[in-house]
Amino acid sequence: MAEVITMPRLSDTMEEGTVAKWLKKVGDKVEEGDILAEIETDKATMEFESFHEGTLLHIGIEEGDGAPVDTLLAIIGQDGEDISDLLNGSVPEKTEREEVLDEKVEEAASTTEGDTASDYTVPEDVTIVTMPRLSDTMEEGTVATWLKKVGDEVEEGEILAEIETDKATMEFESFHSGTLLHIGIKEGESAPVDDILAVIGPAGTDVAAVLNAQKSGPGISGTKADEPEKKVSTQETAEVKSSPKPVADGQRVFVSPLARKMAEEKGIDLGTVGGSGDHGRIVKRDIENYKPAAAARVEASPAAGTAEEKVAMPAIYIPVGEESSEEQKNSQMRKVIAKRLGESKFTAPHYYLMIEVDMSEAMASRSRINDLPDTKVSFNDMVVKACAMAIRKHPQINTSWNGDTTIYNHHIHVGVAVAVEDGLVVPVLKFTDQLSLSQIGASVKDLAGKARNKKLTPAEMEGSTFTVSNLGMFGILEFTSIINQPNSAILSVGTIVEKPVVKNGQIVVGNTMKLSLACDHRTVDGATGAQFLQTLRAYLENPVTMLA
Repeated sequence: MAEVITMPRLSDTMEEGTVAKWLKKVGDKVEEGDILAEIETDKATMEFESFHEGTLLHIGIEEGDGAPVDTLLAIIGQDGEDISDLLNGSVPEKTEREEVLDEKVEEAASTTEGDTASDYTVPEDVTIVTMPRLSDTMEEGTVATWLKKVGDEVEEGEILAEIETDKATMEFESFHSGTLLHIGIKEGESAPVDDILAVIGPAGTDVAAVLNAQKSGPGISGTKADEPEKKVSTQETAEVKSSPKPVADGQRVFVSPLARKMAEEKGIDLGTVGGSGDHGRIVKRDIENYKPAAAARVEASPAAGTAEEKVAMPAIYIPVGEESSEEQKNSQMRKVIAKRLGESKFTAPHYYLMIEVDMSEAMASRSRINDLPDTKVSFNDMVVKACAMAIRKHPQINTSWNGDTTIYNHHIHVGVAVAVEDGLVVPVLKFTDQLSLSQIGASVKDLAGKARNKKLTPAEMEGSTFTVSNLGMFGILEFTSIINQPNSAILSVGTIVEKPVVKNGQIVVGNTMKLSLACDHRTVDGATGAQFLQTLRAYLENPVTMLA
């Protein structure tokens, strides 16, 4: 009789799993004890063996797909056996053996919790490093690259790894010295804040005992236990040592271990891959996005017909190509952008107000300011300064909705949206209303450079009370933005356009710019938004008033 295999619970905290790789395909013979698939849990990628023998008749979860525990994973039975009832019906109750396995998992978890702490105390010179919270909104992080491997000596202040947060990829340095004894989160894997990232201590430390004690002891707040049945062995904690392979010209290839492994599996010559990591280092995304150079193909067709026929019948070209697409894993930054903007758009009632501003005086003023030695300001700097001064006169714009209350911010921190390779970040100019135009210009330039080089610190991206988004440099005439929560408004800035305008009853050449203000109707009424825009226009059309 056919046996239904369900997604197993491979750890005490596992709620769903992802099939990383199938080691058998439909039609293959399966022996009891054979490895069916590699299952990625919430903590690790583990081999899942079959408790049954027969033929693999059906695969319910494809490679790369995830599903909750107990979802139909596969069906094993006899060749030609009818499994339509199993596919159409509900998943049967667990087999006795599967129930025993679950009981063992729970038993191991309770045993660990009850006994380990009393048997072993983590030495003072051993440090358990957890996934750090590198930004105020960070809930989980992804290890982009390990810069140390198990067995390496680590000095305090050395960079351990590059961690991809919801906002940027940041270097994470060690606050301790010792030997890197254990890596808990592999390159490319994600984990919640406070999950075990690594263990640092004296060489020869019993890592298994440390990890078991960490599960049950008070340890570091927020850390989670590893799989109850999982034993930490040399095979799991030691990484393969391999020397970088030279490219054709004899230069060394800098490549992460994960990228090297992926390249070997795909048969990719690392010498032909461009690296996007620091110092040209090849990382996971470079292998995922690698496209081999297409060989030039020249196709010739035999000539036919007379010269007259060739003149009379023009050549008909039928385009020939291959349809293709690819699916790329979303970065942590992209996932958080989607989550935050979705929450903002569908919880805050947006409305939009648009005005057109005469920028003739602003252009003349900017030209005179930039003639001064060591001074450089942009139109965006002028807009940021004008916004900060207009907020002074309209404090309702500088609020945040807080359910039963509204928060009135007495400080003015303007966030400036900056496009980066993986998405969008918003560095913040603190106390913007107290800065001069030249100070704003220098600060924006510095923060934007850090953003594009992934060097922004969490403190430089926190605390905005209002946001400016400018797409004018891309020639965009006008657009609307989604409010950057918990702000109550965001200003969208278009490009300056030279066009005919009417002044004093005469048609003259003018320079105008369109501005769009998105407001949260819970905190900012239409009249308040309109008055703010009127004040903003007054400052931009008469820039000298911003210097008063």
